[in-house]
Amino acid sequence: MYYLNDYREGQKLVGTYLCKSKQILKTKAGKTYYSLILQDKTGTADAKIWELGRGIEDFETMDYIYCEGLVTSFQGNIQMNISRVRRSEEGEYDPADYIPTTDKDIKEMYAKVVAYVNSVKNPYLSKLLKMFFVEDKEFVKEFCKHSAAKSVHHGFMGGLLEHTLSVTNMCEYFAGAYPLIHRDLLITAALFHDMGKIDEIAPFPRNDYTDDGQLLGHIFIGAQKISAAAAIPGFPKKLENELVHCILAHHGKLEFGSPKVPALMEAMALHLADNADAKLQTLTEVFHQASDNMEWLGFNRMFESNLRQTSPEE
Repeated sequence: MYYLNDYREGQKLVGTYLCKSKQILKTKAGKTYYSLILQDKTGTADAKIWELGRGIEDFETMDYIYCEGLVTSFQGNIQMNISRVRRSEEGEYDPADYIPTTDKDIKEMYAKVVAYVNSVKNPYLSKLLKMFFVEDKEFVKEFCKHSAAKSVHHGFMGGLLEHTLSVTNMCEYFAGAYPLIHRDLLITAALFHDMGKIDEIAPFPRNDYTDDGQLLGHIFIGAQKISAAAAIPGFPKKLENELVHCILAHHGKLEFGSPKVPALMEAMALHLADNADAKLQTLTEVFHQASDNMEWLGFNRMFESNLRQTSPEE
């Protein structure tokens, strides 16, 4: 199989890919065309079907489709110009080839999460963490295989685990560098901060927003779960509120989806760690997709900047 990440501009596109999304749009001249997102285990690619006549058979979102066409580029990114397409038949593809997966060892990452859980000394926070990350086997299973996003950063199987561990690693540094930080609270908040994404985003291969995700969002879902679980006898209400606040504020600003802005040092540290990992992983994925293209890639809306990879060392 020829994977999406292997294609370069000017090559022919031939193969079966998962149609992650399909939009029926019109050009400025009023001509109908299809805008697609294709997916395999190396990631996604933008695709267009400009001519909807002969050779374009019926297919829908989440179908495996056999495509023929030409690889072009748009604003520095690969784009597939499809001229022929049909639904693929069973036996023509292996579903495992279409699920993007972390390149890190899931068992090793989970073991590091458990080590963080066991390092928390506060008895109430320790109990709360173990309820989810040790005792709830179904939660552990979902947490370890889930993505952290529909797109943008860590949108692959194991992405939620990878992102959570990265954020917790940074929070561990912050707790050591700034003594005013309540280390157990920050580590607990870091481990829990995106737990709501398990309910916000459907599992692969769909990896799209659920009804709960659209209506509530992962921040509210996570805060709700923590409040319900904190019914541990004797759990201090003030500690519960501080933990919930960290989750509610971890996007940092109201316009970024946080219902609260950070009011605690731990909440600010969590926000900074979450934002840093999300932004740096997004850049990693942008430059990975650009491959050996060392030219300016065009304006990126997230970063509000024209991006380019760093020149290689001489």
